Amino acid sequence: MGGFYGVGGKILLRQYRDYQSGFANWQQKQHAKDWLLYPQNLGTHLSLDETSLSQGELYTILTNKAARGGKGSIVAIVAGTKAETVIEILRKLSENQRKKVKEITLDMAGNMALIAKKCFPKAIQVTDRFHVQQLALEAVQTMRVEYRWQALEAENEALEQATFNQIDYQPELLTNGDTVKQLLARSRYVLYKKAPDWTESQRERAALLFERYPELKAAYELSQALSHIFEATTDKLYGLGRLAKWHEKVRQAGFKAFNTVARSIQNHYETILNYFDNRSTNASAESFNAKIKAFRAQFRGVSNVEFFLYRLTQLYA
Repeated sequence: MGGFYGVGGKILLRQYRDYQSGFANWQQKQHAKDWLLYPQNLGTHLSLDETSLSQGELYTILTNKAARGGKGSIVAIVAGTKAETVIEILRKLSENQRKKVKEITLDMAGNMALIAKKCFPKAIQVTDRFHVQQLALEAVQTMRVEYRWQALEAENEALEQATFNQIDYQPELLTNGDTVKQLLARSRYVLYKKAPDWTESQRERAALLFERYPELKAAYELSQALSHIFEATTDKLYGLGRLAKWHEKVRQAGFKAFNTVARSIQNHYETILNYFDNRSTNASAESFNAKIKAFRAQFRGVSNVEFFLYRLTQLYA
């Protein structure tokens, strides 16, 4: 656009930023890099999450679910994830306003729970079900990666032995054309998806994978069973019973990665079970994070954090 008028793009952007956009007179400009507050957007149902704006720097973001990711979504943006810092900023909101918050969804991070407890004492905390399910999916991937390293080591040993014996090494080819290490590498997305959503090639790959690694099949079924509990259960008491049965299956399976997942769930039982009251999730916060990433991509990165935040708040605050 700048080239059309014979003006360099950087000059045009600077002119827009400094004179046309309203950025120079932004009331929150002085402290924007550290925190932003929009008390008028505070609602009764909130989401608390973290995201990266630039170069891996994390910001804690509080959003109002009622805005559905549009205008009025942003309640607060605070640099960093340190609980004490975020609490200090959020307490700038009036106590009466904060006490009106009824529910807040968050992940299982201890700092997030502390922020919610100290700033919104009347709000019910709900651990986001998708974070819980993600733990189980990552446990499956941990096992897959371990098997892949074993396959790589076995192939290296076989190749060295073949070289020593001065014979050609030919890796085992499976019926779908994969080698064992390729099977494990290419099964990553298969293990994230539900079986009904597999393509024909993914279904074939899964059958080969589970035939060779039955423990990986058992782990995949455990992760899918956990997802099914959240999807198919509407009663809190029934949800507690089903989670207890799932824990027993994990104990019987004896998978180290899943034992860690089970312990994490046990440590957050109360807030996880609160999901079944209203089936509240942090989906709106994750959607908002996706919008931030898309907005950042349009900027081709963030060179001026304050101006990026200004543009962001013009759209969503």
